[in-house]
Amino acid sequence: QVHLVESGGGLVQAGGSLRLSCVVSGYTFSISDIGWYRQAPGKQRERVALISSGGSTNYADSVKGRFTISRDNAKNTVYLQMDSLKPEDTAVYYCKPRNLLGTWGQGTQVTVSS
Repeated sequence: QVHLVESGGGLVQAGGSLRLSCVVSGYTFSISDIGWYRQAPGKQRERVALISSGGSTNYADSVKGRFTISRDNAKNTVYLQMDSLKPEDTAVYYCKPRNLLGTWGQGTQVTVSS
């Protein structure tokens, strides 16, 4: 059974930073592309960053240059370093292997105050 456990969210002022972590268990982590997603109130869930099994990264335009995704295969963990945070980054953040369907963790709330 796959488990996705996100952590590291919190309340931060605009311009601040947070580092999110996500531990993935019960899945072939090291050979999987892993994404970070977010869902703001009243909006659809969107992918903000993706890291391939080989370490290549891809970002949504809204976070490019501010967010950095990374992974530690030895720890089955993916990270999202978020810098220069903006109020519009406020959302619940989730991680998920790209090819995993129908399973989400509890997410971690990020709130950016202006």
